[in-house]
Amino acid sequence: MENCQGWAARDPSGVLSPYKFNRREPRNDDVSIKISHAGVCYADVHWTRNSFGDSKYPLVPGHEIVGIVTEVGCDVARFKVGDHVGVGVYVDSCRDCEYCDVRREIYCQKGLVTTFNSLDKDGTITKGGYSSHIVVHERYCHKIPDGYPMEKAAPMLCAGLTVYTPMIKHNMNQPGKSLGVIGLGGLGHMAVKFGKAFGLKVTVISTSESKREEAISLLGADKFILSKDSDQMTSAVKSLDFIIDTASGDHQFDPYLSLLKVDGLMVLVGFPSEIKISPFHLNYGARCIAGSVTGGTKDTEEMLDFCAKNKIYPDVEIIKIDYINEALDRLTKNDVRYRFVIDIEKSFS
Repeated sequence: MENCQGWAARDPSGVLSPYKFNRREPRNDDVSIKISHAGVCYADVHWTRNSFGDSKYPLVPGHEIVGIVTEVGCDVARFKVGDHVGVGVYVDSCRDCEYCDVRREIYCQKGLVTTFNSLDKDGTITKGGYSSHIVVHERYCHKIPDGYPMEKAAPMLCAGLTVYTPMIKHNMNQPGKSLGVIGLGGLGHMAVKFGKAFGLKVTVISTSESKREEAISLLGADKFILSKDSDQMTSAVKSLDFIIDTASGDHQFDPYLSLLKVDGLMVLVGFPSEIKISPFHLNYGARCIAGSVTGGTKDTEEMLDFCAKNKIYPDVEIIKIDYINEALDRLTKNDVRYRFVIDIEKSFS
């Protein structure tokens, strides 16, 4: 019955170790995928360590998944054996609410099923991409464009999509406009890359001076602001049209809001424990603050095509699964440029 190899956490220590379990046989509308690579997201830290109090053990994390189709159900029309495909943050939804109808499934009101640690419709608990294969309804699979490297595609299914979706929704793709990016990790470095591809003037805002060189020389940002330097922050007041805030640690918001022009917009994609702002910085600048998570299937497909066309790739560090505990510890210390990706194929060969 145990047809799948994986690595799982057994308790809130978050330590992962080898684990065998059973995947369902493909149904008529399912796709079976031999996983080649899996990105490592901070969500994997949160849920393996029970940060939100809802972790269900044994827990197999991973929601940035790419691989090769090995089997398709008889009703599957979009994929064939041998296709390169990806699976992101969710693997099912109700498919008939107002958000599913417009392919914004991440906001499904009746039955979103996330890729791991979620109650599936058959009563089982979903298990993620730190495993040898996965079986998913075809709606939640995405074709990886021809020639796009698989190890680069994996992080796009969460990190890339999480910043691409609000940038498109809020028209942050207007050449010549100015974008500030708070934080330079897995999400932040993709926000910089998308901003440059959209023709924006990109400013990276960080608490660490050590990020300056990589922001400008490696990623191509136009400017860098050390947020702990009051002179640098003051000189940038009312200079930005948009801000993408990728920082998940607790931080002040008013100093960043002051950097926005009149009618400027800040989008929060991280998860600090709370948001405290002065109405002064919103009201007197007619500024807005919005939130966003990841995107729907429509956003995912558009993003992958855009990245292939414009040769946008994340910067990754490839590891094997037996290094995952060290990788997760390094991730908590921001010690990665900029996304770990597990070579699943070599890990389980």
